[in-house]
Amino acid sequence: MTRHSLSFAAFLAVLAGIGASPAAAQQTFQSFVCADGAQFTAAFLKYDPKQAHLQIDGKAVTLRKRFTLSGARYTGRGITLTMNKKGTFLRHGKRGVTACTAT
Repeated sequence: MTRHSLSFAAFLAVLAGIGASPAAAQQTFQSFVCADGAQFTAAFLKYDPKQAHLQIDGKAVTLRKRFTLSGARYTGRGITLTMNKKGTFLRHGKRGVTACTAT
């Protein structure tokens, strides 16, 4: 396992122990399904607003927030997640950009 995988696994273990405490309201988890069949779960943490934590293809990936004029864009390890008024889009490696919807 990579350092990121271990840290994400530890992060999920901590969240499991939190339960319904007020701290549990400090994060948002959202699952997505994309037009090309890709599926991923994204975690957006209030205490860490400059990162998105993804679970995609069985791997934990941390994406850093990048500058954009509208919406939000996160990049890292060959993955770009863009969220704006037009929708949510994922670029994963050389697969190209695909539209995603929340499930």
